[in-house]
Amino acid sequence: MLSRTKNRNRGKIKLAGVHKSRYFVLLLFVIAGIQNSCSENPTGPDEMQPPANLDVFEQNQKLGRGINLGNALEAPNEGDWGVVLQADFFSLIKQAGFNSVRIPIRWSAHTTATFPYSIDTRFLKRVDWAIDQAFSQNLAVIINIHHFEEIMQDPAGQKARFLAIWAELAAHYQNYSGDLFFEILNEPNDALTSELWNQYLAEAIALIRETNPGRTLIVGTAEWGGLHGLSALQLPDDDTNIIVSFHYYNPFEFTHQGAEWVNNSDAWLGTQWLGTDSEKQAVINDFSHAVNWANANNRPLNVGEFGAYSKAAMSSRANWTAFVARTAEANKMSWHYWEFISGFGAYNMSTDDWNYPLLNALIPAN
Repeated sequence: MLSRTKNRNRGKIKLAGVHKSRYFVLLLFVIAGIQNSCSENPTGPDEMQPPANLDVFEQNQKLGRGINLGNALEAPNEGDWGVVLQADFFSLIKQAGFNSVRIPIRWSAHTTATFPYSIDTRFLKRVDWAIDQAFSQNLAVIINIHHFEEIMQDPAGQKARFLAIWAELAAHYQNYSGDLFFEILNEPNDALTSELWNQYLAEAIALIRETNPGRTLIVGTAEWGGLHGLSALQLPDDDTNIIVSFHYYNPFEFTHQGAEWVNNSDAWLGTQWLGTDSEKQAVINDFSHAVNWANANNRPLNVGEFGAYSKAAMSSRANWTAFVARTAEANKMSWHYWEFISGFGAYNMSTDDWNYPLLNALIPAN
């Protein structure tokens, strides 16, 4: 989610210490080794076919209405933030009427800090399990790189690690069906500027395409994944199988009132969202900005995160959530609510049941 790193506190690039040509030789070596180690059929549904000839707009419709399984695998260690994924989460999500899940994952906490930047096998199997659980419920799945805080602070020093993570993931999941989506990086920010993000993004896409030529990718914007990052985003013209994602938490004083990781947010407590004409028009204007960009660039859009924190009044949270979701749908955007079971949760862990005003806002009875 936006600023989740802060929840717990909050030109040409030189490749650090490695000549560029040597860097790519080493990376190709890593890819080759990973492909050999991952040549067996992956876990998952019995009939697994690599994606091919996918229509990206149909893929976006497949994502449809989704939810983030937040605060679990993107914590430093699963459980650190109070959430451990359970098999019944996936059946609950499916039965409620959702089409997909987004699984935020902090790969950097489970990847060696030095070459060859290997992912911990046990953690990778845990992610395999989560994907399998989603597939067993006929839910499409997005996996991403989430909370890679090191690359936000030191892009050049972490670039090789970032690309090596994708080399391993792309090889490992290359035979998974088209219901698995790769989201390149959550909320680029800080030293990972728009200009750098465009460069790193192009290299990551080219690398993934070596093993996953037909997979649908999801790309977010710099500047914390917000709408304003769209204007600076550059995508490969010849790669049309990409969905563009943005995160939406406007008005921030409403959605983040009382949030412990946001300075002085207690001053916003009591802020309501009543659905007045002016409040609705502000959302419509924001989404129109995204639609105009998407139409000009012929790209489908996904609202990868949106939600209002639990310290806001439930009636206002439900009003805002319903209007954002319906506005996204009216503009043919898929969406993923932030999130399932924690501070923004549509599901209440203490009562072991849905927060029905939020669920009904997301998935109307009709």
